[in-house]
Amino acid sequence: MYTATFLQDPDFIRVLYIVAFSLFIYGLHELNHPRTARRGNRIAAVGMAFAIVGTLLIEEVGDYGLIVLGVAIGTAVGVPAARSVKMTAMPQMVALFNGVGGGAVALISFVEYRHQLEIGTGNPPLDQLIPILFAAIIGSVSFWGSNIAFGKLQEILPGRPIQLPGQQFINVGLLAVAVGCSVVIASGTESQGLFVVILVAAALLGNMFVLPIGGADMPVVISLLNAFTGLSAAAAGIALDNVALIVGGMLVGASGSILTRQMAQAMNRSIANIFAGGFGGVSVAPGGGADGEQKPVRSTDAADVAIQLAYASKVVVAPGYGMAVAQAQHTVRELADELEKRGVRVDYAIHPVAGRMPGHMNVLLAEADVPYDHLKEMDEINPEFPQTDVALVIGANDVTNPAAREEQGSPIYGMPILDVDKAAQVIVLKRSMNTGFAGIDNPLFYLDNTALLFGDAKQSVADVLAQVKEL
Repeated sequence: MYTATFLQDPDFIRVLYIVAFSLFIYGLHELNHPRTARRGNRIAAVGMAFAIVGTLLIEEVGDYGLIVLGVAIGTAVGVPAARSVKMTAMPQMVALFNGVGGGAVALISFVEYRHQLEIGTGNPPLDQLIPILFAAIIGSVSFWGSNIAFGKLQEILPGRPIQLPGQQFINVGLLAVAVGCSVVIASGTESQGLFVVILVAAALLGNMFVLPIGGADMPVVISLLNAFTGLSAAAAGIALDNVALIVGGMLVGASGSILTRQMAQAMNRSIANIFAGGFGGVSVAPGGGADGEQKPVRSTDAADVAIQLAYASKVVVAPGYGMAVAQAQHTVRELADELEKRGVRVDYAIHPVAGRMPGHMNVLLAEADVPYDHLKEMDEINPEFPQTDVALVIGANDVTNPAAREEQGSPIYGMPILDVDKAAQVIVLKRSMNTGFAGIDNPLFYLDNTALLFGDAKQSVADVLAQVKEL
């Protein structure tokens, strides 16, 4: 009896929560470096276990059979999904899992509000009601917006911006409905119906919020929606007086907000500009100039590329989503290892928004055991391109497009890019002349120092590797 009382003592549960969020913070710190990232994930997972145990010990928590059922269903769905997902589909999974978190917070907010009405106490006090309403709106926006992001990344929905007439007015109207109903409830009205209207308006806003955003902006969208989920979880923690939820939510919200700002800066665009309608809707015929004239490109083969790489002093690889699609990262590392045996320095140019989620290229290359000190951020690697013998562009399109520097009318004008065109020779690996997610042509492909190696990136790199070994 004493043991049960001790375990359910609020101070003991609070200690468990302190241990939990301490492990969250330390685990987040370990994510700063690829060598410690896995350990950081495990540490944070242990922290989550402490938080779950602490929550289950709360005396008011009941219906353990339903909780076990929920855990079993979540485990049955989540573990196989996480183990079987390909790296190319990781952005979709991140968007989907993030959305589930936001949806859970929205449902918790509704259940908590309904519970207060059913027990006859009326609306919760304002210090609890306002966080509940905030969590309901932001959580619902995050859930439905993340679903749209998943649909675009999975190509269930078009990657281009989808805008309705009067899009901005619709969004403002939906936000006004959600906030207006919240004010009515906060002013003393007791109504589950109004709360449902809040959830529906926020759901529509989440859909309408992300639909106009182009696929090229998806890394920023995922980061912002992640921040939304964190903030809504923190608000739910305030409403439930749950310390671990408050701290964990604020960690996610703060880190997601900082990352969103950094990625927007990397694109030289304001967050407001991105979400008012991102680029990705301009469609330019590949190889076509302003007058529709077809431009010539110079193609090459694996043997020629092998010679250029093997006799270079410095090679810089610029990876993009095409490398992820082809799952070519391991073959790229093998090629780099072979070149380094011959005295060639091989570095990797990492653009902040390359791929489909924050840090996508870093994750892929870390998976292939590429040495961390060979991964160079954009600001670090750009001054080195004029001294680079060969820039090997693997599936990167928009982040290497010189139009961002030179063409004021381009949708990506002003976005910092990898200056691969300043290298002595540029080899671009592409399946075809199709445009990237931004939907615009890339003048890099038609420069005199650029040659294109067409085909699947993994097979092309394997062919080049075979040719290098024969030299």
